[in-house]
Amino acid sequence: MPSSKLRLYSLPLLSALALAAGCGPGEAPPPAAVPNAPRVDAAKAGGITGRVLYEGPAPENPVVTLDSDPACVRAHPEGTTLDPVIVANGGLDNVFIYIKDGLGKYHFDTPAEPVVLDQKGCRYTPHVFGLRAGQTVRIGNSDQTLHTVHANTTANQEFNLSYPQQGVTHTKVFTAPEVMIQFKCNVHNWMTAYAGVVNHPYFAVTTGGGGFELKHVPAGTYTLEAWHEKLGTTTQTVTIGEKKSRAVEFKFKA
Repeated sequence: MPSSKLRLYSLPLLSALALAAGCGPGEAPPPAAVPNAPRVDAAKAGGITGRVLYEGPAPENPVVTLDSDPACVRAHPEGTTLDPVIVANGGLDNVFIYIKDGLGKYHFDTPAEPVVLDQKGCRYTPHVFGLRAGQTVRIGNSDQTLHTVHANTTANQEFNLSYPQQGVTHTKVFTAPEVMIQFKCNVHNWMTAYAGVVNHPYFAVTTGGGGFELKHVPAGTYTLEAWHEKLGTTTQTVTIGEKKSRAVEFKFKA
């Protein structure tokens, strides 16, 4: 049986190895490459383009009360609103679109570059974003005030990070797919952001009036899901042929 000294020395060593791999305490390292797994042939791939429409009158988003923090007041001297529903030219922005099912056993390399989430002007930027399971997210603070980042998770490890001053950054890795993870600031209750974590590159966030595009999609039949923080989710089935592109349309109602 191992001695108690060996057990005591092993725990710090394991923690150091996890941190060196870019993971927080209790998190697994990013997934390793799968040998001989099928890859997408870019020369035969197609694509999906589309738009998310909003039916009904655009809502008036609630006004934020900033008086509790002078730094937030300085950032928004004329005031600001929450933006849970952003409608432009009949299209809905900040919708997370991704392939939910149909990719089978394709393997995709995890990107080396991190995704960046910033706290700027007492807001999270971006408000909705996507990243890959095993990819690093770098969370920073561009404000001259205290923030916290509380990630509410179900499939990944929950965390609550402190950002006591401008320039502080932390990195985290979500090791399992999860749609969606909510981030909240415990100091400024209006600050929220949402991340969709998936194990493939076929995701997008609608911009410019509900538009999106998924590139280099292999031929097949897929379930696409559209997620919105206030309006819920909707899905549809799409079939893509080799070197073909399809246009799809989602609709959310007021």
